[in-house]
Amino acid sequence: MNKSEFIDRLATQFEGNKKAASLALDAVIDTITREVARGEKVAITGFGAFEKALRPARMVRNPRTGERIRAKKTSVPKFRAGAELKAVVSGDKKPPKVAVGRATAPSAAATTRKTATKATGAKSAAKKTTARVSGAAKKTGAAAKSAAKKTGTKRTASASTARKAPARKATAKKTTAKRATAKKAPARTSAAKKTTARKTAKKS
Repeated sequence: MNKSEFIDRLATQFEGNKKAASLALDAVIDTITREVARGEKVAITGFGAFEKALRPARMVRNPRTGERIRAKKTSVPKFRAGAELKAVVSGDKKPPKVAVGRATAPSAAATTRKTATKATGAKSAAKKTTARVSGAAKKTGAAAKSAAKKTGTKRTASASTARKAPARKATAKKTTAKRATAKKAPARTSAAKKTTARKTAKKS
């Protein structure tokens, strides 16, 4: 069984979630590797213990040529199987039922649901805020338009009043001129009468 097959088998304990199974496996392997490299012993009760062991310098044989060479001392990982693992492998004991992954998966789903609910609440709050701002902007725009209309009406009224005033003055001037002409006309008629009277007197 390779790592991919191991993840597929492990995913059955996480309700088929391969990503969660892969993350769990990588986390376990990484933790064990780091601790053993530091010289710590990682013991899992019933399964076994991982530890670092020193291998002294020794003479070894090259399998290709058969020549004996000297190997340097080095550190190697060592695993010792636990009593429960030995009993299961030998057939003296049945494998234990694991329910930890099944209990953990729903909690992860619940966390995802809570996160989605919070995101939805944040979106709705943002929408409400946007609606309030747009409503306030609309009211402000409407007030500004009404004020502009009132100002425009006042300006139009004042302009029309200014235009009508000269017309009234012109009309008053024309009326005054007509009256003056009417007064002068009788004077001319009386002068004509006097001239005629003088001419008649001379002839007689």
